[in-house]
Amino acid sequence: MALVPYVENSLPALSKLHNSSAQFRFANHDLRLAQDWKKLGVAAVVWDAAVVMCMYLELGKVEMKGKKAIELGAGTGLVGIVAALLGAKVTITDREPALDFLSANVKANLPPDSQGSAVVSELTWGEGLERYPAGGFDLVLGADIVYLEDTFEPLLQTLEHLCSNTTVVLLACKIRYKRDTNFLSMLKEQFRVEEVYYDKQRDIHVYQSWKLPPRRDL
Repeated sequence: MALVPYVENSLPALSKLHNSSAQFRFANHDLRLAQDWKKLGVAAVVWDAAVVMCMYLELGKVEMKGKKAIELGAGTGLVGIVAALLGAKVTITDREPALDFLSANVKANLPPDSQGSAVVSELTWGEGLERYPAGGFDLVLGADIVYLEDTFEPLLQTLEHLCSNTTVVLLACKIRYKRDTNFLSMLKEQFRVEEVYYDKQRDIHVYQSWKLPPRRDL
């Protein structure tokens, strides 16, 4: 998750991003996520893609209980928190400047008996990947992490490292620009990709991906 400087924006559609908190109910729990756009920019607000991802996880189409999951570019931590409440063991990651804020949200929203189901960890895509087990996750989650072209290559490198042939990748995103579809094309070179959910009201797509088997050149 890139950290973007705060810029005051008076557009009504964006006003909710400037609220100090956002409230939701997922997995039979009332959640209250702190937001701090002025301090951390996009890393500290709940975006629609995270909400739609949580809605999709609640549908139960992907098994969560007992699964080892990792969330990339977690921001406020909503997706990782909901994944933990649904029974997964989750590593919730973002860049170092966002970690204190992220950790506070995770601690405030997981009940005592679920605190051990989530850990917060620093991860800058493409860097220090040896700290994470290669192919060591059942599920990789990312909500609205596809928007900066400079991050596409390190993000793909990170996915390649984290995923085994059985890992499920779920990406929720809004297709805003041609570069976003370019990322999907890049992803399809290494992963099988299909759209599994679309929220028309929020214009958010959820894509499910699996690693392609190694190519055998003839």
